[in-house]
Amino acid sequence: MSEPRSNPPGVRFLPNAVTVLAMCAGLSAVQFALDQQLKGAIASIAVAAVLDGLDGRIARLLDATSKMGAELDSLSDAMSFGVAPALTLYAWQLGGNRLGWVVALVFAVCMVLRLARFNTLLDDEEQLPFSKEFFVGVPAPAAGLLALLPIVVTAALEREGWWSAQSTVMVWMVAIAALAVSRVPTLSLKTAKVPAKLIAPLLVLVALLAAGIVTYPLVSLTVALLAYLVHVPYAVYRHNWLARHPEVWEVPPRERRAIRRSQRRLGLRPPLRRRVAGAARRVRLSRRGTERDRESRRSYRALGLRHRSK
Repeated sequence: MSEPRSNPPGVRFLPNAVTVLAMCAGLSAVQFALDQQLKGAIASIAVAAVLDGLDGRIARLLDATSKMGAELDSLSDAMSFGVAPALTLYAWQLGGNRLGWVVALVFAVCMVLRLARFNTLLDDEEQLPFSKEFFVGVPAPAAGLLALLPIVVTAALEREGWWSAQSTVMVWMVAIAALAVSRVPTLSLKTAKVPAKLIAPLLVLVALLAAGIVTYPLVSLTVALLAYLVHVPYAVYRHNWLARHPEVWEVPPRERRAIRRSQRRLGLRPPLRRRVAGAARRVRLSRRGTERDRESRRSYRALGLRHRSK
């Protein structure tokens, strides 16, 4: 039997090259900000975010994942979405302000801490089954772009206002940094599955989005960033609902929605009232269930809803 062939060196080089390009794009935003070219600074961070989303997927598609690539990706994210936005905002509006420099340092440090925590959670074997559907805190690429929202609005309107004042920019940077290092859950698209019947409508939506980006790039980016902020309360609600209902952790999203609708319509009580903290021991206890859990399961069966359990 012949041994499986390993990927050629050039294949393993490609994902790392994309990561390095993302880092260069992110740091180029500082140079654009120094020259007061706001649109160039925004485009640089946006390109870095797109490349950051591609490098990992390219590595998995080519079976070229490596420990070096993972470490390089974290360093690139720290530079592109931590250091670069902080220096960009400082060069744009906070130059000469000592407190502004402190805020820039705080933002960069929070991004590094957020990435360090993300790497440690990858090896956590005691996470709840649905944890992979969420990020803990705002991801670094999203936080880097959100921090630039005052610049985006200024470039879109081609004038400065209260949103570009030094005090506003500093408060905004601190708020985004706090969201990044917080434990607020945000949705992850990595595990999202698109039903076959929704592929065509989504492709049309992608075409409309592309047209908006080409025609009104700054306005489209502003809307996208505000929509991301609006989704955070929904992500918190969804995470808390799943934590209170261990019987649906392995149920497909469509059936989860049916269960939520049935509970709201009939006023069914959740099968587990105690707070689920995330330890594997509590997962096993919740799956055994109590008498109240069995009553709710019988209610689901009476409604014709399926229930899956190990």
